[in-house]
Amino acid sequence: MTTNLNGTSVNNTDSLYEKDFQLWLDATAKMLRERQLEQLDFNNLIEEVESMGRSEKDALESNLVVVLMHLFKYKYQPERRSNSWLSSIYEHRRRIRRAFYKSPSLKNYLNEVFAECYKDARQEASLETGLPLEVFPIECPFNVEETLNPDYLPE
Repeated sequence: MTTNLNGTSVNNTDSLYEKDFQLWLDATAKMLRERQLEQLDFNNLIEEVESMGRSEKDALESNLVVVLMHLFKYKYQPERRSNSWLSSIYEHRRRIRRAFYKSPSLKNYLNEVFAECYKDARQEASLETGLPLEVFPIECPFNVEETLNPDYLPE
């Protein structure tokens, strides 16, 4: 394949993927727009599309762990409650809502990983607070709806 992109002649998208990722993206988008499917680097394109899906899921998990961890801190360290904790809870709930808005199917994924994220949040809360792990219940005291509810705070 030879294509001219921004004055750069590209002969092989496989090697371009390794040498200049941004140029590979630009060339791939151009080929897709022009329906030049026979010239596409399908293996790397498939890998990148799959990677995008993993990134969305990873971000969702990360935001969920932060919300759960701060809910723990809020519940188990009432004397240390701060606006920064509230702000963090709000911000990460907002990120989850935005992810659901952009990709509603992520709601199902959140339900699948909630228990695992809870385990991670429990461990992180113990590390951050200095409280023994046993202080935090093995079963999550907040359900999914409470965890995501913008008005919910544990007492």
